[in-house]
Amino acid sequence: MLMFSTSQRGKKRWKNAQKQRLVSICGVPPAILLQVNYKLCRSSSKSPNPLQIYAVDLLCPVKDLSRDIYDLYAEYETPPASADLNVSHSNRNMSVFSTFLQLYLLPYRLAARYPKTRIGRLATYTDHSRKLDLCDDYIVHSNEFFFDRDPRIFHNIFNFYRTGVLCIKDELCPHHFLEEIHYWGVRIKYSQRCCRISFEERQDELNEQLKIQKELMAELEVENKAEFDHKTFGRIRRRIWNLMEKPFSSIPAKLMGVASSFFVLVSLVAMTLNTVEEMQYKPSGHFYGESVETFSICFFTLEYLLRLVSTPDLRCFGRSVLNTVDLVAILPHYLQMLLECFEDEDFHLRVSVQVGQVLRIMRLMRIFRILKLARHSTGLRAFGFTLRQCYQQVGCLLLFIAMGIFMFSAMVYSAEHDSYNTNFTSMPHAWWWAAVSISTVGYGDMYPETNLGRAFAFGCISFGIILNGMPISILYNKFSDYYGKLKSHDYATVTKARGKVRFIKRAAKRFAGCCDGQHKARCSGSESLTTGPVRTRRVTMGPTLHPGE
Repeated sequence: MLMFSTSQRGKKRWKNAQKQRLVSICGVPPAILLQVNYKLCRSSSKSPNPLQIYAVDLLCPVKDLSRDIYDLYAEYETPPASADLNVSHSNRNMSVFSTFLQLYLLPYRLAARYPKTRIGRLATYTDHSRKLDLCDDYIVHSNEFFFDRDPRIFHNIFNFYRTGVLCIKDELCPHHFLEEIHYWGVRIKYSQRCCRISFEERQDELNEQLKIQKELMAELEVENKAEFDHKTFGRIRRRIWNLMEKPFSSIPAKLMGVASSFFVLVSLVAMTLNTVEEMQYKPSGHFYGESVETFSICFFTLEYLLRLVSTPDLRCFGRSVLNTVDLVAILPHYLQMLLECFEDEDFHLRVSVQVGQVLRIMRLMRIFRILKLARHSTGLRAFGFTLRQCYQQVGCLLLFIAMGIFMFSAMVYSAEHDSYNTNFTSMPHAWWWAAVSISTVGYGDMYPETNLGRAFAFGCISFGIILNGMPISILYNKFSDYYGKLKSHDYATVTKARGKVRFIKRAAKRFAGCCDGQHKARCSGSESLTTGPVRTRRVTMGPTLHPGE
């Protein structure tokens, strides 16, 4: 008998009910039945009690007491199901009790068909100690096996032994279902193809969700306070780290985050205005945005150094994408200053063309400062996370675009290269036209003039419309999913764990506290004024009560 039990109390009630039923049938007192126990008889080396033998005789009319005690309780004996299977000689049915005492009756011949499963081994084993190792509890005389497992999944296992097909319900968790069938020794291959396909789809979806959640936790992991313990200046580093990395931990941390975003925007505006010819020079000959640029770089450098000094793990700090963006934002300025420090008469590098190109590249890299806003923007983080997760779809899109460009440029070149005064002089020239057409932009600087070339152009534009429409829905769904998870994660880890900065409520609370303090001070002052004279009058009036004195 198999039984699932989540409560020892329920199991005890069930056993008591079975004992009362046996008392009503056999007329044996409960005290005698309590002595008939497998574990006690197995561990005891003494001769059996006559009362025990009497109870055994009542339960099973077998006079041969030299047999094993398990066999004494066997009411029926069944032959092996087949020549190669050793079926346990016991009752014809195995009784299964699920959680909340749900009963299942399973014949031995059905369980013995799958000898490698857990119930199949219970049906084929003849050693009762091995049976006891496979279950949580075991009643010998009635072949009852108890298991503390999920009864909903065991219903599918029970149907598997009856029908030979493992059914999978859609409402079951895939991971929990796999754990349960692994415990019972049933393989997923016994399920039908339709159920297996649906189960694998749900399993892949769940694995993807867990992967996303794991990576989000890795991206936005909140450092534990214990990480700073037993480290040099741990308390100071923890305060600096909370100031720089946890903007909702305190009001100064919130102001630090606002200041960082403000300096990013100011530096970008200054870099943009420096390209305007009218605003480039002052009368003194210096740039207008030079002071703003220097001050912004100093702030970014201080911010990066504070994060570097206070980080609890240098490896995680170096692998972080946001920290790499911070380094790239300040590195071009110092490289440009280093190149400009060389003197003309010593190295003659200022007049070199290569140095000029390097300086232009360094100035162009300053545009990456805008990526610093991703530290304070959930949308930018979700966009970057989407690109990292959908790199396969993006790679397929680029591959299809490259194939379309190469194919349609060759077609148009073959149709237009013989035309008079044509712009399609070579296939590389036609690549630009194909790239512009397949993206449905169409600048109009190059266009085919022959009818065959126009037909190829129509095919190129149609292919571009179809191609650009396919990955948009996938990327949008991924972005929406990641954005929602980031927002919920930010709300859970920032708003609840760190506390939300509420300036108005804090000010109102402090004002109310000040008002209460002033009110208490006034009340204490008034009490001292009223009680003081009364006490002195009582003291002074004491002698006047005895005029005789």
